[in-house]
Amino acid sequence: MKNKILTQDEKLQALYNLLRIRRVEEAVAKKYSEWKMRCPVHLSIGQEAISVGVSSVLDKKDHVYSNHRSHAHYLSKGGSLKRLIAEFYGKESGCCGGRGGSMHLMDLEAGFIASTPIVGGTVPVAVGDAWAAKLKKEKRTIVVFFGDGCFEEGVVHESLNFAKLHNLSIIFVCENNYYSVYTKLSERQPERMISSIVAAHGITTQQSDGNDVNKVIDCARKAKSNIINGLGPQFIELSTYRWLEHCGPFDDDHLNYRPLGELKKWKDQCPIRKLKSELLLEEDSSIVLGFEEKIEKEIKEAFFYAETSAPPSIESLDKYVVSSF
Repeated sequence: MKNKILTQDEKLQALYNLLRIRRVEEAVAKKYSEWKMRCPVHLSIGQEAISVGVSSVLDKKDHVYSNHRSHAHYLSKGGSLKRLIAEFYGKESGCCGGRGGSMHLMDLEAGFIASTPIVGGTVPVAVGDAWAAKLKKEKRTIVVFFGDGCFEEGVVHESLNFAKLHNLSIIFVCENNYYSVYTKLSERQPERMISSIVAAHGITTQQSDGNDVNKVIDCARKAKSNIINGLGPQFIELSTYRWLEHCGPFDDDHLNYRPLGELKKWKDQCPIRKLKSELLLEEDSSIVLGFEEKIEKEIKEAFFYAETSAPPSIESLDKYVVSSF
């Protein structure tokens, strides 16, 4: 896979995908107060370029693992929007039968294998998947997304070590948004690049602007190419920023855990705005309006599907559990 400059069509597709995720999560935030979504939601508004950029280089056979902030990863890999919203509403038609909520998502058809709220929980599972693929001689790439806070979990370093030792086909993607709930990075970790610690394992690393989808795609292409060429596990650290509260649909800047003006600075680096400004120099704005109309229609249909779907039946109460009672 050669690294190349994005074509105009590729940029337009990226913009559509960015807008789709943004509008879906804005709709979730708007409707959350209706109390029909009875699960916590961790929104990734402001961080969309990472999931869109990385997933753009993946094939259907490739597997993705995620964390508590997983909606963008799920949608970017091809997960069903209708089944996603139905899952939030606790409906049987949800991607996990209405039992998982926002933080436990799965769509095996799309290659989105799992997300869990346990910090670091999916990292060793993803490595296990990559190990299994190697043992079975199956040609697929595994991607696991996690945040900077997750890098403080011991299992992450054990996983990096194991992946390098066995030369596994896995891409570790660290979404560094500089905060773990209310605590900034400098109060949790020494001052150094996260990727520099990974490099000490002998793993190829990259660090880039996670709010620039062009740069994210370039990093992802290089990582995928390295894996195809047998160079083993790859690590990408991408700088980004969440606009809303850690968990929930609201703005929490009034809590003053972030320095005054920091949120505005990052909003000025909005990944959608960056790509829009680049494209609108050459494309008519009617294209973007067309995207918005198509996305709005899909979102309305997804919420209607969720609200009119049936809840799980009493008879299925012990379904999907290890042991019935």
